[in-house]
Amino acid sequence: MMSSTENIVELQQVEKKYLGVHALQSLDLNLQAGEVFGLFGHNGAGKTTIIKLILGLIEATSGKVSVFGQDPTQAGARELRGKLGFLQENVSFYDQLTGLEVLEYFARLKGFARKQCRQQCLELLAQVGLKDACGRRVKTYSKGMRQRLGLAQALLGNPRLLLLDEPTVGLDPIATQDFYHSIDQLKHQGCTVVLCSHVLPGVEKYIDRALILGRGSVLASGSIEQLRAQANLPAVFQLYGQPGLSETLPEDLRLLARDDSAGMRMAVPMDEKMHTLRALAGMSGVDNIDVQLPSLEDLYTHFIQRHCDQEAAL
Repeated sequence: MMSSTENIVELQQVEKKYLGVHALQSLDLNLQAGEVFGLFGHNGAGKTTIIKLILGLIEATSGKVSVFGQDPTQAGARELRGKLGFLQENVSFYDQLTGLEVLEYFARLKGFARKQCRQQCLELLAQVGLKDACGRRVKTYSKGMRQRLGLAQALLGNPRLLLLDEPTVGLDPIATQDFYHSIDQLKHQGCTVVLCSHVLPGVEKYIDRALILGRGSVLASGSIEQLRAQANLPAVFQLYGQPGLSETLPEDLRLLARDDSAGMRMAVPMDEKMHTLRALAGMSGVDNIDVQLPSLEDLYTHFIQRHCDQEAAL
């Protein structure tokens, strides 16, 4: 059995071309067991290409792809696919079947015994909030319900590697929160999750690392803290206090501050964050301080914009 410190997915210097167009360029990527990995980029950045390479649906033009130590495109990789779960962005099922019938169909494709099949399907439908709708035809399902059914399909067989492409499309806020709670549970069970999403605020606190792509190239990668260090964006302090607060600030802090409708905002370099916070906390007239660190959305925008500026300068 593969230890938790070994890479279950390895892409080494992978390139993929379609009709001469680089979908991916010199990509290196390693994923470990129990890791939640965010894959972000604009449409056409290469996210879906990476997922297809891991699933073995396409071959790399050059480089090496390894999943659980195997080439996923080889004929002997059938057993490997039993360890994978996949939810595509736009799910589509047979409208005339019930939710339970759809799930049982996919379970049998995965080799489930008929007796074992129904029980796990019912459990999964309950897990994704479709217990009461399992006997209804899919044509009566809302978009969000179809998305939940797709997630249940992806979870069949307790996969060790789960690939999710825009999994929260059509889900309401409560269902989205429940979804990420399920992802957190899978992580603690040792399942590795690759998550593609354009809804960045909901993803940030659940991922261990992120990869930001632009036109098939890696723009940035690492944990949120590592991305913040790479971007070097400031922290934003929102100050609340007595009128004329800005006049009481030391000159070096006054240069960073500007008044707004809510009080006063300061853009503080990350390496000066704690020093500035201690200085402000000791001042009279300051009633409250909110500190906003660069979010995943801020970081994504920064790296994409920097890439666009670099291309425009060429």
